[in-house]
Amino acid sequence: MARLNSATATSAGGIVIRYLESTPQLVVGRRKREKDGQTWTLPKGTPIPGETLEETALREVCEETGLTVRILSPLDEIKYTFAQRGTRIHKTVHYFLMEPTGGSFESHDHEFEEVRWISFDDAAGLLSFETERALVGLAATRLPETAV
Repeated sequence: MARLNSATATSAGGIVIRYLESTPQLVVGRRKREKDGQTWTLPKGTPIPGETLEETALREVCEETGLTVRILSPLDEIKYTFAQRGTRIHKTVHYFLMEPTGGSFESHDHEFEEVRWISFDDAAGLLSFETERALVGLAATRLPETAV
């Protein structure tokens, strides 16, 4: 069996929150994927050279959801490994707790097929990845008293 080359990758994204009738909600997006049909995930993406993690998170969340956002606080990071084109990639994704300041889902880019608000209670049953479900659980313990 051939040995895979190794590489590292970094991304940044956010858990965007609001309250609807005093119930906290977050933004998720649905991606089509060839190997497993579709995934529901949090918005995130790769830095452009020279960007800080915060700048990357703000830009990527805006591009993928159509919402302009502001960072409330750093949240945590997720680490995972995957193989792509003969390379084992060790990835770290840095997440921030955010709130919307404008925009609309109609402006989201092509990376998500659909973007929607869901309750924190529904996240465990919808999000595709255990690491993101755990991150949303952590975010639920750090919610501000009010959000947009």
